[in-house]
Amino acid sequence: MEADEVEVTLRLPPPLERPLGVRRNEDVVVLLDGDAVVAEARPAAVGLEPPLAVSVNDAEAARERHVRGSSPEFRECFVCGDRSNGDGLAIRVGAVLGREPLHAAPWTPGESAFEIVWAAIDCPGAYSVGAEGRGEVVLGRMTARVLRVPDAGEACVVTAWPLGEDGRKLLAGTALFVEDGELLALARQVWIMPR
Repeated sequence: MEADEVEVTLRLPPPLERPLGVRRNEDVVVLLDGDAVVAEARPAAVGLEPPLAVSVNDAEAARERHVRGSSPEFRECFVCGDRSNGDGLAIRVGAVLGREPLHAAPWTPGESAFEIVWAAIDCPGAYSVGAEGRGEVVLGRMTARVLRVPDAGEACVVTAWPLGEDGRKLLAGTALFVEDGELLALARQVWIMPR
């Protein structure tokens, strides 16, 4: 998709064990599992201002306040999980003292890739919406803009903050900064509390 800002809506949990189909219709891209629509992507505006950047030191202290949820379904999550093979991002945000409800964590990418940036700004939003850790909510929609992909080994900080609620929908913002405070990516999210 050639848009600077993209909205992705998840319709079904994406299966990980088989290839999925892709269909493009003008500016909408649909991810398919057979005939079932798994996700839709389209151009959309993030419409969100980022918070002031958090220092790497404050992000490291915030990570120590990370609250791990009790739900086992996300223990192996690529972004925030404890993956036994060590191939995940291990981004575990916690509350930033004096800036609550802002959450943050340091992150140093092992590789420079656009899709890794999208992953890095995903799960942190779940922790910021007031749920008891990852696994209590599921991502329904994310609208994001990636300004720059960090280099491998470049010190970064991921931040997340709540934006409000609408029934079972919990709204969050996430952002990725480099150590000097340059904004690399920004997202608006809709998290869903399962019934």
